[in-house]
Amino acid sequence: QVQLVESGGGLVQAGGSLRLSCVASGRTFSAYPMGWFRQAPGPEREFVATISRSGGSTYYADSVKGRFTIARDNAKNTVYLQMDSLKPEDTAVYYCAASSYPVTTTTPDRYNSWGQGTQVTVSS
Repeated sequence: QVQLVESGGGLVQAGGSLRLSCVASGRTFSAYPMGWFRQAPGPEREFVATISRSGGSTYYADSVKGRFTIARDNAKNTVYLQMDSLKPEDTAVYYCAASSYPVTTTTPDRYNSWGQGTQVTVSS
């Protein structure tokens, strides 16, 4: 497992942008596909985006496709989520996670390391 710390959340107006970062501890960051999830008030954690170990493959939820971009820098042990054209419905706590599977996946149960989360609030 790796330790993950997110940053970059905040309050932004609709149509604005934010860039989330997630720094991982340990020397094996490049061995993990990474994902971003979000959770609005309620029990469900929603998949947002995932990226392969090399960064060459990405996949997005339909709700964010074309507005969000996931990227990683394995030399810096960091995964990013660039969020543009933000909407009030994007308001949530955003979590990064490291997957225990060798390929990208949208299923939360296949991620075994999670950060503490960072709050994103989009005002209308």
